[in-house]
Parts: sequence; structure tokens; C-alpha cells
Amino acid sequence: MDAPSANRAFRAADWAAGLSIAGLLLPEAVAYSGIAGLPPQSGVIALLVGLFIYGLLGTSRFAIISATSSSAAVLLAATSSAAQGDLAMRLALGAGIVVLAGVFFLIAAAARLGAVSNLIAKPVLRGFALGLALTIVVKQMPKVVDVQPAHGDFLRLAWELIARLGQWNFAGLAMAAIGVAVLQGLGHWRATRAVPAALLVIATGIALDLAGVCQQWGIGAVGPIDFRLEAPSLPALSREMWLRMGELAFAMALILYAESYGSIRTFALRHGDHVSANRDLLALGAANLASGLFQGMPVGAGFSATSANEAAGAQTRAAGLIAGGVVLLAAIALLPWIAHTPEPLLAAIVMHAVGHTLNPGSLRPYFSWRRDRLVALVAFVAVLLLGVLDGLLTAIGVSLLLLLQGMSRARVSWLGRLGESHDFVDIARHPEARVPTGMLIARPETPLFFGNVEAVFATIRLQLRQAHGLDHVVLSLEESADLDGTSIEALCDFAAYVRQHGAQLILARVKDTVRDLLAQVRSDDLPPSAYAAWSVDDAVQQSDQRAAAAAAAAAADTVRPALP
Repeated sequence: MDAPSANRAFRAADWAAGLSIAGLLLPEAVAYSGIAGLPPQSGVIALLVGLFIYGLLGTSRFAIISATSSSAAVLLAATSSAAQGDLAMRLALGAGIVVLAGVFFLIAAAARLGAVSNLIAKPVLRGFALGLALTIVVKQMPKVVDVQPAHGDFLRLAWELIARLGQWNFAGLAMAAIGVAVLQGLGHWRATRAVPAALLVIATGIALDLAGVCQQWGIGAVGPIDFRLEAPSLPALSREMWLRMGELAFAMALILYAESYGSIRTFALRHGDHVSANRDLLALGAANLASGLFQGMPVGAGFSATSANEAAGAQTRAAGLIAGGVVLLAAIALLPWIAHTPEPLLAAIVMHAVGHTLNPGSLRPYFSWRRDRLVALVAFVAVLLLGVLDGLLTAIGVSLLLLLQGMSRARVSWLGRLGESHDFVDIARHPEARVPTGMLIARPETPLFFGNVEAVFATIRLQLRQAHGLDHVVLSLEESADLDGTSIEALCDFAAYVRQHGAQLILARVKDTVRDLLAQVRSDDLPPSAYAAWSVDDAVQQSDQRAAAAAAAAAADTVRPALP
């Protein structure tokens, strides 16, 4: 295919994808507004801003930037307690959080902090997503069964729904169940790619409401959607409130970027695409800042929307721009019709959207690997018990504490030569390995830092005191890419301790950054010759040469003839 034909094919594929996903994104935007407890236009504004800005500034050809279920739930949790039921205050607080989240993204982009999402471990995200999906499903149930709960937290809401079972509107429950089943079934039918399943479900619901069927069944509709773009402005908040919102906005930015870059990276790796983390930070920052100024919701790259864009055949970011144009036209012309959407069907769209994360099997690998099980379970349980925001922050805190606990352990391996090779291995795992005579070879199994360095050297000192006839101590620093001030002082003290016990300290596997650092320290107990060895084998050979030279010098002194 020649270049013009290929370009035409790309444009046609992007048009098809953009038209297809627009029918999915608009109902989801209205639904996610309900999750956040905001008017429907907040989700529509966020969708438009995200599609246009990321389409111009982003790097992923598949990413769809819009409101997400997780950020909507976090926004609700962050604004509920402070607003105390005042919708105007909730709108102002929500806009403030979104604006500040955008500012944090822009600062991170300027500082080139593309790896900031690594602060949230994958097990935390998996446990959080599972707990969040369950929370969202339960919080959609009052709309489905037409029950007005007195409590909003997960446990009390679930108990209240069970206690008021006799007051449920089972017609609404049946409509939601049928809606989820239809969405699930049509999602696997390729013929519906041209017309999204969500749009078909919404159209059917609108027809039922206009025909008066929903009123007969006691099922309410979404209601009027007032969509209008006003001049961008900052919310009128006090200085103290801005500071309080800043803490919540930082957590929001972490969640958005972890979720967004997870989606972006997944599809980039699948198709061999190149993406720029720092440029995506810039795009997300600009999108959230603009959304907040226009009173919209926080935006990020949700997995479900991005997956739908890939499945629809998008080839470039133009698909997102096309979808934005279609959504804008639909918002102008179709929102009065969308106002007739039955609440249970809108809840069904939300439940279907979070359904892919409502899978306990996502935690199974951590149990099989016997790694990070506690972190994943803490994230899941904390979201249910403490709420979305506090639960996530608790899980992040626990994961960091467990990381520090693991790094703080004084794990030291004692090495020996494996056969006649140049390999030195842990003698506890390889009993056949032999330790050279007069030598102790230690390897800390974690990077040295202020939290573990004293314990590590205390362990080596104990071994040094128990050994006899040592001439050399070899310390392998292969796990330490850098040393902090506490570690440098501890290393210098340990070198002095070794010298006082009549032995020499030789460092092996020293990284270039540590070599440069030790050259600046200029310790008499750590001259350049002490860290000249590149490998443990080099260090052993260096010690052998020193021992041989010392023995030769001693022999020469013994046989030297007396002077006449």
C-alpha cells in the first residue's frame, strides 16, 4: 500500500473509532458524575476537555482521557465531609481539588518525575481497584432499587440495603440486571462495534421512559442536564481550605497518574509504541487544570475507555479528537434526550464499566508467589472499612512501611569460591564453596541506607570477632548504587574497626557513583586502593598479592645477613 492510501486508511480507521467510542463515552460521563455526586454536566465537561487536550499534547494513540470511576469515587469521598451537604460548596471544593491536581501534574512534568506512579505498588492498586469496584457497585444499588439510604459508607450502606429489602423496587433491579446482561453480551459481539452497546441500552431506556413505562414501574430518570460552558475561573475558597484541598489533590494526582500510566504503558507495550511519561504528565496536568477551571471532574486514562478505543481500531490520537467533536455535537443536541435515561440503566453502565476490576482472581498471583499478600488485602479491606481516600492512603502507607521493614533487615551473605571458578556464592546455599584462608567475604543483601547500615555492620563485626587469623575482609557493595551520609560514616567507622583488628578492608563491586563519593571522602582507612577491585575475585586476588608481598618482605628480613 502506497503512502497516500495508508494515510487514507488511517484516517478512515480513526473516524470509525472516534464515532464508535463517542457513543460509549457520553453515557459514561453522565454516569461517573453520579458517582462523584456532581451534576451530569461536570462529567461531560471533563470528557470534552480530556479528549481535546490529550489529543493535542499526549503521546499514546489509544489513551482516552476522561472522568474515571476511581477518581470520581475519590472526589466524592474528599468533598463529602467538608461540604456537609452543600452542593455549591462541593462543586467549589471539587473544582479546587481538580485544579490543584493539574498543578501537581505540571510541576511533576517540569521536574521530569515520570516515575512518580511507582510510589503506588501494583498490589496496592489491585487491592484498591477490587475494593473500589465493590464499593461502587454497592453505592449504585440505591439508585437501582429506589431506596434513599441514611449512610454513605460501605458497611452501613450494605447493611441498610439488606435491612430495607422489603422497600426495594424490584422492577428497577430487573431493569439494571437486564442492562448489565445486555452490555456484557453485546460487548462480545463484533457487530456492535459500529454502534456501542451502551448507546443501544440508553436509547432503549429513553424509549421506555418516553412511553411512560418507567413511570408505571416507579422508575425515575436522570432529569434535566444543564450543559453550558462559562468563563473559566478559580473557585472561591479560603486559604485554609486551599491548603486542605492541596493534601487531597496530591493523593488524587497519584491515583490518576498510576491508573493512567498503567493503561498507557499496557497498550504501548502491546503494540510496540513509544510513549513519553513526562509529556503525558504535561498533558494530564493541562487537562485537569482546564477541567477544574470549567467546573469539571478529574480526568485520567481509564482502562475500559482506552481498551474500547483500541478495539474500535484507532490508529492515531486523531480518534480521540474525533470522539471529542462528536461528543460536543451530542452534548448540544442530545442531552435533553439523555435526561430521560432511567436511573437503573445508568447504574448498569457504571457496574459494567467497573466489572472488569471486580475480579478476586486478580489477587491470586500474590498468594501463589507468596509476595505482597498482606499489602493487597490491606488495600482491599481498607477501602471497604475506611472509605476510598483514607483506604488508599492507608494501603500506600502500609506498603511503604513494609518496604522499609524489609530493607531495614540486616541480611548479610557470607561468600566462598565455587570450585576453581571465578564465582563467589553464598556458602549457606552452596556448602561446597570454599572461603579463602585468612579471609572473610561479606555481601549485604539490601542497599545500605540510614535504616539498616548500623545493623549490617554490627552483624559483620560479630562474625569478625568470632573468626581467628583474619588478614583481609572483603565487602561486596553490589546492592548499593549510592550511599547516604549515615552509610558513609558507618563505612568509615567499620574500616577503622577492621584496621584496629589487624586486618585490611577491601571493597568489591563498587559502583562508579560510590567510587566518586569515596574519592571525595578521602578517609585514611579507605584509600583508593581499598576500592580498586571491580569484582570479588579481583578483591581476593588483590589480597593474595598483598599477603604474598608481606610474606616475601618478612622472609627477606629473616635471611638478611648481619652487617660487618
